Amino acid sequence: MTKIIIAFVLFITSLVSAQGQFEQGMGKAFQLWGEGKNTEASAIFERIAAAEKTSWLPNYYVALVNTTSAFGTKDAAQIDLLLAKAQNALDIELIKNPNNAELLVVQAMINTAWIAFDPMTNGPKLSGTVMGLYGKAEAIAPENPRVIFEKAEFEIGGAKFWGTDTKPMCAQIEKAIGLFATFKPETPFSPKWGLDRAKIALKNCK
Repeated sequence: MTKIIIAFVLFITSLVSAQGQFEQGMGKAFQLWGEGKNTEASAIFERIAAAEKTSWLPNYYVALVNTTSAFGTKDAAQIDLLLAKAQNALDIELIKNPNNAELLVVQAMINTAWIAFDPMTNGPKLSGTVMGLYGKAEAIAPENPRVIFEKAEFEIGGAKFWGTDTKPMCAQIEKAIGLFATFKPETPFSPKWGLDRAKIALKNCK
């Protein structure tokens, strides 16, 4: 999970040169994130979000950085801090646009991180919420590869837990890989991560 955006980061940083303050700040944050300096990257995204109220992307990346970091630790206090920061940033943007599929995916990922931390306690409480979020995101953006892939990956986790067939989810992962090829992000900083993980997940399916 922590390597979710490396290729994306490298692509973004290659685009950023002598551009505007927003672009330079975002490029610097992606560079730090790609170097594994998640705390520093998050801090820059936070500063950009405070200054740039019209773009949902800085807070989106605050949420994504901290959520992916939470998957990489088992320390309860650290997970609380990371996911609280992620949730606070995401809430700001969800209030403005509750029908943004990319935001809904990260909300589902935050809940999944809580489930991964304590499956017995949080699984029964949050699994239905996660599926509801993915269902809403898919209705809004059925051609978004992250929506399709993350939903399928979550379902595979549940199928393995209950010992049920994962073939339908694997077919969805294959569909997501096809969608990555045609998906066109709105801006250079818009989300485009996920293809590498989807390929690995499909290989694990087979």
